[in-house]
Amino acid sequence: MNTENRIIWLDWLRVCACLMVMVVHSTEPFYLGGQGARILTATDAFWASFSDSFVRACVPLFVIASSYLLFPLRMSTGAFFRRRLSRLLVPFVLWTLVYALMWGDPVRNLKGLLLNFNYAAGHLWFVYMLLGVYLLMPLLSPWAERVGKRELQGYLGVWCLTLFIPFIREWASGGEVPVIHGPTGIPNPAAYPLWGEASWNGYGTFYYVSGFIGYLLLGLYFRKFVPELSWRRTLTIGLPVWLLGFVICFGGFLLRVFQTADSFPLEGPVDYAVGWETPWYNDTIGVALMAVGWVMLFRKFKASSRTLVAVSKASYGMYLCHMIVLAQASEMISTWIGQGAEGSLGFWSTPAEILLTALTTFVITAVACTLIQRIPRVGKWIVG
Repeated sequence: MNTENRIIWLDWLRVCACLMVMVVHSTEPFYLGGQGARILTATDAFWASFSDSFVRACVPLFVIASSYLLFPLRMSTGAFFRRRLSRLLVPFVLWTLVYALMWGDPVRNLKGLLLNFNYAAGHLWFVYMLLGVYLLMPLLSPWAERVGKRELQGYLGVWCLTLFIPFIREWASGGEVPVIHGPTGIPNPAAYPLWGEASWNGYGTFYYVSGFIGYLLLGLYFRKFVPELSWRRTLTIGLPVWLLGFVICFGGFLLRVFQTADSFPLEGPVDYAVGWETPWYNDTIGVALMAVGWVMLFRKFKASSRTLVAVSKASYGMYLCHMIVLAQASEMISTWIGQGAEGSLGFWSTPAEILLTALTTFVITAVACTLIQRIPRVGKWIVG
């Protein structure tokens, strides 16, 4: 496998972001349980917040990587969609069907796929979002070709303002975010209307410059206007930025948990977890700051190998299939170590279980997907 002419730090970013996703999903059993929210001990609350906050920028990192490589487009719109969508959609459809048949009621799941992803495989939301970003790339590419540094900084500044909107909604609603339940039972925060939003209009002032479009612009900004920095400047700038983002995510989650809990174990409707996760939303300031810090760090990674490139190329397939492995690994390791204070490692039981589950899932899916990808003609349609 030829490793020449590759942007090595993006291989590192994709591989590490893939592991980060698995840490996120390995953490979920420590604040979600059964049909609602559940945290057994204050120790579990601490470790859930620490581990999830540490890696929460994983999905934005994938979008930044796509932007850095693909935006603005260097080919026709038709060629772009033929290449990207074929690689993205065929494995996605395959694994969507696998999850629909494996988890829950297959007939109901298959009917639901006409409208949305199977909520039992919630991680598949990512593909829908990425498709939306891809749809915008051809539209914005002519502007991206000629945009200047100050102009792009201006748009990124507006986007940064939108990163506070989830907190503004929370404050404006008095801290009581109303929750409505759709037909799937999945809670959706009823947005407090801001700046033009109303019951008849969900497209307020900042709708079109918010969300993941900012990470698309951030990837463009790094490629066009941020030179490679020395290790000293990288750590001097990137580390404080990352730490600030981490503190916002870590402290924000814990604060909301302890505002909810009179004692532990803490159990309640899933609405609780929806509120706790507010500082972890991908379109919030803490996550964005950590994404910037991670990108600055990964840009210093120069060493490559055949293994790194192989796993990087298989990362999309690993993302798609990892929940099947993770569910089994989590159950096995939880039985072996035990949870909370009753765990065999005491205070360290929770982080050990999270890390072991994530690493086990990562290794198994990496081996499986890199081998599948080598199958002539068939492999790329299974794992991308």
